[in-house]
Amino acid sequence: MQQRKLTARELLVLTSLIFGLFFGAGNLIFPVQLGQGAGSTWPLATLGFLLTGSVVPFLALLAVAVTRSRSVYDLAAPVAPWFATTTLVLLHFTIGPLSGTPRTAAVAFDMGVAPLLPAGWRSWAMLGFSALFFGLAYLLTVKQSRFKDWIGKYLNPLFLLLLALVLLLALCWPMGSLTSKGAAAYQQQALVHGLLDGYGTMDGIALLAVAVSVVYAVEGMGFHKKQVPGVLAKAGFLSILLEGLIYTGLVLLGVSSLGSMAAADNGGLAFAAIVVHYLGKVGVLVTGIIVTLTVFTTAMGLFVSFAQDLHRAFPRVSYLFWLRLIALGSFVTANAGLTKLVTWTTPVLLLLYPFALSLIALAVTNRWTKQAPILYRTVMLAVAGPALLDALGALPFLATWGPLQGLLQAYQQLPLAANGFGWCLPALLGLVVGLLLTRFFGKGTGVNNH
Repeated sequence: MQQRKLTARELLVLTSLIFGLFFGAGNLIFPVQLGQGAGSTWPLATLGFLLTGSVVPFLALLAVAVTRSRSVYDLAAPVAPWFATTTLVLLHFTIGPLSGTPRTAAVAFDMGVAPLLPAGWRSWAMLGFSALFFGLAYLLTVKQSRFKDWIGKYLNPLFLLLLALVLLLALCWPMGSLTSKGAAAYQQQALVHGLLDGYGTMDGIALLAVAVSVVYAVEGMGFHKKQVPGVLAKAGFLSILLEGLIYTGLVLLGVSSLGSMAAADNGGLAFAAIVVHYLGKVGVLVTGIIVTLTVFTTAMGLFVSFAQDLHRAFPRVSYLFWLRLIALGSFVTANAGLTKLVTWTTPVLLLLYPFALSLIALAVTNRWTKQAPILYRTVMLAVAGPALLDALGALPFLATWGPLQGLLQAYQQLPLAANGFGWCLPALLGLVVGLLLTRFFGKGTGVNNH
């Protein structure tokens, strides 16, 4: 296939696609919540949020580009094929039909439809809304080549246009100054809390999950495989830059709102109240449209990546089968105990995230690590203990079990463990051990999956 240049129009479509795939409801409301919490300390809090909420997702995309991977399976393959397959399946089912995609419909309904209905109608209305929501997501993703246009050209630009309207109104007629005092926790450690808030979005995992769809989209545009990494890096950088600008705008929206309203219980309520402040009763409808658009594009991205990755891992099972599975599974979960399932899937995410971030770090430094199995295995072994303890500590039925509490208390003594980063020091130690073993046993341990 002859190599060709990436046009400005194609770059914009891919940038819009990447942004639309992983920018969900949490990305919309968490910065507003941070702004209301941080108050006058917003510059440091925003810096921390951008470091973990924007830089980490970009590194995830860069990891895919640098190693010329097609999905999270390729990133994890140097450890072992079984590890790569297990990671892929756990990742996609957890942020897919067991938790992530059902929440997209639930959030859209709660913020866009429920406020317009009597309380007694909401159960049946949610049933119909989720059927329409997931049915439409299925229809728009049956043809893999078309979802890029729907998200990149139509849905995401419409979302950005409406959000820009709200931010422009806030810029021209601010609700208050940027000097209001926020929560005490932010006054003392604004940067740390910003880092933790960004870390909590877990966007690194989300971008690893949808990376396969972006790779397929780039190849579907006629680019040679050797061009894919460069195209991914360019579009990824622009999408993360756009996200950072929007994050900053939303944080300022939250800070400014303290001049006219008290801090809300969560960012969703705060965002809805701010839009109503500017647009009146129409604001309820606008909020619903904005939120629905952002979660719908995310749902489409998760649908496609789930079906593409699992079809690639299990070629005998068709793309269409996996697509139907996530559509039906998401519908059932959204209407039959989503809250309980989220409680059970949270520990799985806490288990996966340290592994995912370690894999991203190893891949981004591929120039030196060269996907050496020994290096990958020592780091993953070192991370396994802290990741498992984080996951076990989040399991409801183990919360009061004495032996586990003792282990968790000892684990909390590790540097950064209390803030959710207890795996970082073990990962560094695993890296040192791996480097020493690689040096002693030679460098002929690299792998090449491409």
